[in-house]
Amino acid sequence: MKNTVYKSASIVTALSVAERGLGFLYRIVLSRLIGAEGLGLYQVALSLFSLFLTVGTGGIPITVSRMISKSKAENDPLGQRRAVSAGICLCLVLTLPFCFILGAFGDKMTFLFSDERSFGVFRILLLGLACSSVYAVIRGSFWGNKEFLIPSILEIAEETVMVIAGVLLLRSVPTPAVGAEKAAWAVVISYFFSFTASLLCFFFRGGKLSAPQTAFKPLFKATMPITSVRASGSLVNSAVAVLLPVMLIRAGAGKTEALRLFGIVSGMVLPVLFIPSTLIGSLSLVLVPELSEDFYRKNYERLRKNLERGLSVSFLIACVLIPFFYALGEDIGRLAFSEAAAGKMIVKSSLILLPMSLTMISTSMLNSLGFEKQTFLFYFIGAAAMILCILVLPAFCGVYAYILGLGVSYVLTAVCNLVFLHKKGLIFQKNTEQVCVRPLLFSLIAVLPLSVLGQTFCTLFKGFAGQTLAVVFSALALAACTALLYVLLGIIPIKKKNRRKTAVFS
Repeated sequence: MKNTVYKSASIVTALSVAERGLGFLYRIVLSRLIGAEGLGLYQVALSLFSLFLTVGTGGIPITVSRMISKSKAENDPLGQRRAVSAGICLCLVLTLPFCFILGAFGDKMTFLFSDERSFGVFRILLLGLACSSVYAVIRGSFWGNKEFLIPSILEIAEETVMVIAGVLLLRSVPTPAVGAEKAAWAVVISYFFSFTASLLCFFFRGGKLSAPQTAFKPLFKATMPITSVRASGSLVNSAVAVLLPVMLIRAGAGKTEALRLFGIVSGMVLPVLFIPSTLIGSLSLVLVPELSEDFYRKNYERLRKNLERGLSVSFLIACVLIPFFYALGEDIGRLAFSEAAAGKMIVKSSLILLPMSLTMISTSMLNSLGFEKQTFLFYFIGAAAMILCILVLPAFCGVYAYILGLGVSYVLTAVCNLVFLHKKGLIFQKNTEQVCVRPLLFSLIAVLPLSVLGQTFCTLFKGFAGQTLAVVFSALALAACTALLYVLLGIIPIKKKNRRKTAVFS
């Protein structure tokens, strides 16, 4: 089972990295074609659209996945089909009314946007709301059946369609507002594509639907806490999109400058910082069905092992990436976005990768085990702290108030999640042998020297190579040094006969 999980996680991770890499390159092109102001308008509209998309889907895909896992454990094929049918119906009920109301009367709700020009972008995005919601349910059905390759291919295909459509549409952009609207059309086109392709794959693979009545109540009951958490997250993001520019203006920035700064932090810096989410998301995606099956089968020993492995791998991923962000972030910002401010923000924000990674994986774990109410409470604690930072700190540190708020939010949420799992006896018990504390501690201690070493490499290589080559050479050298140090410290195991392996991955 362990080999299957690792193999599936590797495949999903490879495809996810390709997808995110493509999306990152598109974000670079987008920032250059429509500028920071246009990117700000696009992000403001996208943040509110994400709220309605979350309300329409929320926890439905992951709940459908878990219900399918439960039905498989109980040998109930009819229950699997009913779960998918109920998920699709519930998504349509939650999205179609929003599409009609906001499409017809949305022009009276422009007060929801910090800039009225974002409303036109938002109305275009609404056209893809229902399609994207149904696609999310179909994707969840594949997860529940442990078919990870198909949804991963669909994801990268959707991203590819968006990039192609965006590049073609954005060849001529007279104003930032027009550019933001064309970028929204690219998103809608990609949603139509993934909706059609996912349905064809579902039925071609033998998928069937059944009367969903008996599955509605358990689906709705399990979905609401997760949807509440994710809707709260989207609501918080929408609030940030409104509050942050306002607070920056109160702190002395002009309206255009405030929107530009928001575009930089939300459209340039955060996509870079969320790169670890690709790896964490792939790991949690593969683990969720396994955790759900073990939980319902009461196989608690294997459940604990997988929980501990998942947390340990997430911890190591963050510790490996922090030095790269710290050493090379400023050059990445300049090269990718032609924005020195973006690079400086990436460097100063690199430390939040650790609590962010732990929050992502632990929240997915709690949801897969049915503790959705707890994740809602813990998220609310962190979100309240972030909003407070945005309301208070811009006068002292400007746009960095958002980064500080995210850091505080992730720390609080991660601590609450881990303490809860520990109290439930699911992780880090006295007799556990699955997690070796020493490798985790060594990887954390190694962050500082590796960060300094990365900066040294970058300075040295810039002496005889251009900025681009210096970043490439520095990244390769830092990767080699990280691997060597991890081998020497025992974090990466070296197989030897008649010798017990103590590393995290053993």
